Amino acid sequence: MNKIVIFGSTGMTGLCAVEAAVKKGLSVRAFLRDPSKLPQHLQDKVEVFQGDVLEPDSVMSAVEGTDGVVVVLGTRSSLEPTSDLSEGLKNILEAMRAMNVKTISACMSAFLFYEPDKVPPKFIPLTDDHRRMYEALKTSSNNWVAVFPPHISEDPSRETVIEVNPKKSPGRAISKWDLGAFLVDALTESKYYGNVVSLCNPPQQ
Repeated sequence: MNKIVIFGSTGMTGLCAVEAAVKKGLSVRAFLRDPSKLPQHLQDKVEVFQGDVLEPDSVMSAVEGTDGVVVVLGTRSSLEPTSDLSEGLKNILEAMRAMNVKTISACMSAFLFYEPDKVPPKFIPLTDDHRRMYEALKTSSNNWVAVFPPHISEDPSRETVIEVNPKKSPGRAISKWDLGAFLVDALTESKYYGNVVSLCNPPQQ
């Protein structure tokens, strides 16, 4: 794994994934709509690619020449009904197929562990789109890793518990730093391919 593209690279977790990938020594293509949102200290360390995940041509160009893909698409805290995340992922998966890129990690939500009628009402529309993302991902032929994190916190990085194909989230929260790093690390960990993974930071004593 030498070069990766990160979709959603200026979101809370996306920026942490960019930082982790740079620290790991990878060549990073940061796909974003607004280059001004990328912190100054990262601008000369990554390839900035301005585009829209809903525009297939720009997604195709972003995936070309990469070895792996990280998807951290978000809604900037909006809980309104949307299909942007799943449609964006479908464009990414089609670009990967066309460019013969096989490995992808994608961030969704621990609400996918819930029965649909148990999801808190305000989170139902977003969870529905995360569910569409998961369906698209698992029917692809890629080395995919579906990450279902609990609440994403601003806490510093610390001990992390990682579970593969759990029935529920292993804990209540995960640091954005640990989640971002895992999304990058998972690309080269074949034990996670084709699986749902959830992770958390244990409660502090």
